[in-house]
Amino acid sequence: MNWDRKGFATRAIHAGSEPDPSTGAVVTPIYQVSTYKQDGVGGLRNGLGTGYEYSRSGNPTRTALEECLAALEAPSASGGGPAGARAFAFASGLAAEDTVLRSLLAPGDHLVVPDDAYGGTYRLVARVAGPWGVEHTPAHLSDLDAVRAAVRPGRTRVVWVETPTNPLLGVADIAALAGIAHEAGALLVVDNTFATPYLQNPLALGADVVVHSTTKYCGGHSDVVGGALVVRDDAVAPWTDGVGQVGPGVAERIGFHQNAMGAVAGPFDAWLVQRGLKTLAVRMERHCDNAERVVEFLLGHPRVRQVLYPGLPEHPGHDVAQKQMRRFGGMISFRVVGGEEDALNVCKRTEVFTLGESLGGVESLVEHPGRMTHASVAGSALEVPADLVRLSVGLEDADDLIADLKTALA
Repeated sequence: MNWDRKGFATRAIHAGSEPDPSTGAVVTPIYQVSTYKQDGVGGLRNGLGTGYEYSRSGNPTRTALEECLAALEAPSASGGGPAGARAFAFASGLAAEDTVLRSLLAPGDHLVVPDDAYGGTYRLVARVAGPWGVEHTPAHLSDLDAVRAAVRPGRTRVVWVETPTNPLLGVADIAALAGIAHEAGALLVVDNTFATPYLQNPLALGADVVVHSTTKYCGGHSDVVGGALVVRDDAVAPWTDGVGQVGPGVAERIGFHQNAMGAVAGPFDAWLVQRGLKTLAVRMERHCDNAERVVEFLLGHPRVRQVLYPGLPEHPGHDVAQKQMRRFGGMISFRVVGGEEDALNVCKRTEVFTLGESLGGVESLVEHPGRMTHASVAGSALEVPADLVRLSVGLEDADDLIADLKTALA
């Protein structure tokens, strides 16, 4: 069945999960296998040239996850046009990011990155891609003129977007940035981890590639590490391959590098992420409900001097977020009046909020970005405020979360 025009929750439950033809099982089996019997020399198992040969190149459980992710992010499914999407699952979010960077960039190329990008992304760009010969420029993505100024004509191949950003919850206008990138002959890559495909569909807004750390909301239970890339079917790199020939489509480039580099999701990890996707819609609604209650509490607390949340009318990106997101998500950052020491003490005192560096799980987490997730950007243009606390609001009772923060802030 073609699930493209079905509702989000229907696609999340059924896309990629057709009942097993031999047993009738309604859940995709875990194909914990490395090797497949071939029909003949050079012939794949089903005789049609589309079967499996080796699980680095393809695995039925991973295929099921990739088909589901593609169905959730596809522009056609979001009312954004006829184009579909192709997805690729990886062993981690950074493995996905590394693969897309190597697929789309070469030594001498340039990319624009957010000036408050996730620390791991910036480390990869600056300390891995940088020595390889790729240059980058941080820009404030909500300032379209700043992005235009950061673009280097003829050299910028990628404009990298996070929206909302980690951890400052900045919001970028995906459609406007797609226009800037494409006008410059570059591709727009959007990290959609915070928003998830339930809240936001970048491909429908003009993006070429979507990145997910599936460890987070897609998996949703803090029991798997994974990543994914989702590519619009008609996305083509508009530059030549160095010998005067336009290279293959973006999906083909990424598919080649996924297999050549080999950082693929294992069968059990793929199965866990796909299981998580089946409840993503209902979980995201509860994450958003709880976050809104927590934001309301923080706004009225005398020891909190600023709350960063796109759902607030005073947030500078609120209007854009309202336009391109279904709701505003489960991530909140706030700054405390007592500086870094106060922020560290809040992190130490919570009990329901667990001190931890990840996000997007059913349990609520608290962290100090300056000392934890973003320590790698200390001293750089991406350094975050020392008095900042980041919350990943989980699915517990909202009253218990508020009581826990009240005690921690006392």
